[in-house]
Amino acid sequence: MNTHWFRRSWTVALLVAGSLAAAPRTAREMERHSVAFPEWTVPPEFRRDVFTFARIEYSSPFGGGYYYGSPRWAIDAPDSDLNLSYRLQQMTSLRVDPEGRIFKLTDSELWDHPFIYIVEPGGLQFSEDEVKALRTFLLNGGFLMVDDFWGEREWENFYAEIKRVFPDREPEELSMDHPIFHCVFDLGQDKQALQVPNVYTGIRSQRTGVTWERDGRDLSIRGIYDDRGRLMVVICHNTDNGDGWEREGENEYYFRTFSEKRAYPLGINVVFYAMTH
Repeated sequence: MNTHWFRRSWTVALLVAGSLAAAPRTAREMERHSVAFPEWTVPPEFRRDVFTFARIEYSSPFGGGYYYGSPRWAIDAPDSDLNLSYRLQQMTSLRVDPEGRIFKLTDSELWDHPFIYIVEPGGLQFSEDEVKALRTFLLNGGFLMVDDFWGEREWENFYAEIKRVFPDREPEELSMDHPIFHCVFDLGQDKQALQVPNVYTGIRSQRTGVTWERDGRDLSIRGIYDDRGRLMVVICHNTDNGDGWEREGENEYYFRTFSEKRAYPLGINVVFYAMTH
């Protein structure tokens, strides 16, 4: 898998995005929450041709709000990013960067990494530079996965922000017949069965049956397409795949029910689809 083609839009992006942000970081530099990170290596001859899970640090006031001391853009990191990366390395033909990266949308190095991930967008507010940079990134072949926000209020906030990026494009609910749900794992036809709660709600669901937060009962997975019909954004609303990746080792029931059967299969499918289309 060669991602060097993506650099061709680098100069244009810099003109659009404005001044460069601080140097990107790796996920392994962040404080970890689990006992240990998964470890793996990539042969030296493949280091320039790996998939890198790239998380976006967005510039909303206070990082879009704080949750347990972390800015919302950083929720579930670094464990979620590294755990999913490890599973991709294990279970697909992709060679995967063992470090993970964190970028701002205006970072020049972002253009080496076609897949980006935004979490907890219910309170984000893009700057004008971020709006322009994200639009240019996506229309030049990039792919965005959005995850972990719940309820109507958070949807309305994200919808307003993504419409600043694409005023003329509407998020569309993805049919379960879409190949993204079947490209590695066959996820069936019941979208609601893919809902992933946070770990505490998930453990309690053994007796309550509740797998949602606030008014976010119904899982929605929407997409945005470019003019050629390429799926360039996947929006996972009323679900928390990131917790499914991050908290896999904390409870056997949560792992077997939500991480193993829902969060990892969907995450792997989304990444694999993005990198092969």
